Amino acid sequence: MVKVSAGILLYRRVAGRVEVLLGHPGGPLWARKDEQAWSIPKGECDPDEPPLLAARRELTEETGAVLEGEPVALVPVKQPSGKIVHAFAVEQDFDLARFHPGTFTMEWPPRSGKVREYPELDRVAWMGLEEARVKIQRGQGPLLDQLTERLGGSA
Repeated sequence: MVKVSAGILLYRRVAGRVEVLLGHPGGPLWARKDEQAWSIPKGECDPDEPPLLAARRELTEETGAVLEGEPVALVPVKQPSGKIVHAFAVEQDFDLARFHPGTFTMEWPPRSGKVREYPELDRVAWMGLEEARVKIQRGQGPLLDQLTERLGGSA
């Protein structure tokens, strides 16, 4: 069965340029990765959960932000893993000082019996689109293209 995730692509305009909010995954598997490691705040949809509802929930769980703007649905993208990501673009600022991520637990190191808690995202950052294209996970790059197109190609 194909996994489905949903997330919010927050963007803002600063000094005539568009910036997007991306998060770096927490935990030891992502600790030394940077390029093609960042993601929009997103998470798996519960069975029968509307993607927008899941996206709102995940934005708050992963960043502490509460969605205020008007979401615009982007065309879902398929990640290399086969997971389908539903994303919604929203023009909204977010003060990075208010970043408060949720956590998850996992056994680390593997087969050690030690279960540890990690932040879902260990940091978030506003990035211009050029930088974001380098940092975002490969399967999510088309979301930036869609945002650029929706903004008239001037992003």
